[in-house]
Amino acid sequence: MKKLYILSLVLSFTFSFAQTNLKKADALFRNYAYADASKAYEEILQNIKSPTAQTLKNAADSYYFISDARNALKWYKKLYEVQGNNLTDIYYLRYIQCLKGVMDYDEADKMTKEYLSKKGDQNEINKYVAQKKQMDSLSKAKSLYTIKNLDINTSKSDFGATFFQDRVVFTSARDTTKFSEKLYTWNNQPFLNLYTAERNPADGSLFNETVFLPNVMTKYHEATASFDAAGKTIYYSTNIVKKNKLVIDETKTNNFQIIKGDIVNNKLENPQKVFFDSDDYSVGHPSLSEDGQWLFFASDMPGGIGETDLYYVKIAADGTMSSPINLGSKINTIGNDLFPYFRNGKLYFSSDGHYGYGDLDVYESSLLADGSFSTPVNLGPPINSNKDDFAFIIDSQENYGYVSSNRSEGKGDDDIYSFTKGKPVCNQSISGMAIDRKTKLPLTDVSIMAYNSYSEVLGETKTNYEGKYAIEVPCGKLVKMIAAKPNYSSDDKTVETTNENGGEIKDVNFELSNYDDLVVKKKGVEKVDVNPIYFDYDKYDITPLAIEELTKVVFIMKKFPNIRIKIESHTDSRGKDSYNMKLSDNRAKSTRDYIVSQDIDPSRIESAIGYGESRLINKCKNGVKCTEEEHLLNRRSDFIIIQK
Repeated sequence: MKKLYILSLVLSFTFSFAQTNLKKADALFRNYAYADASKAYEEILQNIKSPTAQTLKNAADSYYFISDARNALKWYKKLYEVQGNNLTDIYYLRYIQCLKGVMDYDEADKMTKEYLSKKGDQNEINKYVAQKKQMDSLSKAKSLYTIKNLDINTSKSDFGATFFQDRVVFTSARDTTKFSEKLYTWNNQPFLNLYTAERNPADGSLFNETVFLPNVMTKYHEATASFDAAGKTIYYSTNIVKKNKLVIDETKTNNFQIIKGDIVNNKLENPQKVFFDSDDYSVGHPSLSEDGQWLFFASDMPGGIGETDLYYVKIAADGTMSSPINLGSKINTIGNDLFPYFRNGKLYFSSDGHYGYGDLDVYESSLLADGSFSTPVNLGPPINSNKDDFAFIIDSQENYGYVSSNRSEGKGDDDIYSFTKGKPVCNQSISGMAIDRKTKLPLTDVSIMAYNSYSEVLGETKTNYEGKYAIEVPCGKLVKMIAAKPNYSSDDKTVETTNENGGEIKDVNFELSNYDDLVVKKKGVEKVDVNPIYFDYDKYDITPLAIEELTKVVFIMKKFPNIRIKIESHTDSRGKDSYNMKLSDNRAKSTRDYIVSQDIDPSRIESAIGYGESRLINKCKNGVKCTEEEHLLNRRSDFIIIQK
């Protein structure tokens, strides 16, 4: 698609040489006859041992401008061997694009890093890192797009489909005109014209193509149209012509302009230039927003960032246009930024200057509240390939559309592809950390599980060395999060995700208790670590102080669901033996009943038995004088762990 990169028509004649030399090859190149120039340089360079850098540039560019990446790469490599990292920005870009064109992505990445390091612009490095990360993510995800080559394509260039009422208008070099003898020497194809076709809603195919607005057609280029919502106003690209003659500059270049007109009874009426047209530079690829208030376009006008930049003008109700506004370095690059299309608050465009798959790729950028545009994101395969992918359009419901490409599996130079787009999967990230409940230190290798309402696993991950985690889950769901680690209690949280695709719910944190911090071990027996459980004198009702300690028992049993216990309750020696036996047994069963009331399965408590004063742990038996503190040691309830 290089022929429209510079949005201009170059006037030249087809030369035929039985034998050529460097001067003649250079003449072909200067006349933009790239198809013939590439052959001429190929022949000459077989016999030149040390060609100049300019000759290598011309040879490489001749192939580059006719989209022959394989042969262009051969001469760009030679140029790099001669100039090393003294290559200019644009030749680094073309070299890298040709590497991608033959799918040598590793070498392309290497050269990209070399170029960015040489340039030393951290913002550009950050942009490269972000775009590469996004493309790596695309490679792991299933694409929303399904594309299909159309039967309407020819062996010539067909591209630039756009919606017009219930039909589609597109650009083509198909030879259906009386100008068949006129070839565009850049690529030796007929000149471009606008055609219209009916659209089959069932499969997106196009048929019954005819010339669109016959009174528009000239013997030169007409291309890339855009229409208002009613289909009564057209903007399109065409050569600058005065009195039926091309207006050319000293380099024999005829620039493109944008024409606005009315469509009346299938004819163009009241054609007029837009005010920012100029004989000195090109403007083209117009795209009118659906509300008719913005007109986007591409241009190589002075003051831009790269070879061609994207601009827009605002259009008032009376048709008055603002001055052109450059979309800035977030959108525009040192390369070519072209084919804008604005719908539903999103700008789609093609660029060879952003980090992509090769040559032109299609990108999407959203209009932000402050009037700027977001960082462009690559649409990925199958919309994009290692060749030129451009002229992307999509319907208002974002279900279907068309894109153009010169990828190798096509029928001609450029082909139109229909596509359908599936509904995006909406996901959000839940993030946080896990810490030790006692020490408050981060815990590594904690398993984080996310479940839906049906206990189906939505995702799982583990905390890193900082105790942090992030897990992706669907939007609009009630998610149960469980954190678990061997020999630790589990913890759980319930999170409700929103409908914001790509959003993040932060600080969903977990506290896990180490099993060893919850038990005491003595003589090979493990017990739940609790303080003495106090009852009112001569009673076995559960008091608030008792509840505080029993909560620890409930906690460990809930956090470690395999634990089984037995309860033993004891008294001191004061009082009758039989009375103490009965009182302790009532207290044991009372504590059991409380634990069961907290949703603990009764089968997890093997027994609850009172032993009265039969198992004293010190000297304080009947008749022995002891302090209150010594008696207290005997008034205890033990929660002995028999299984874990």
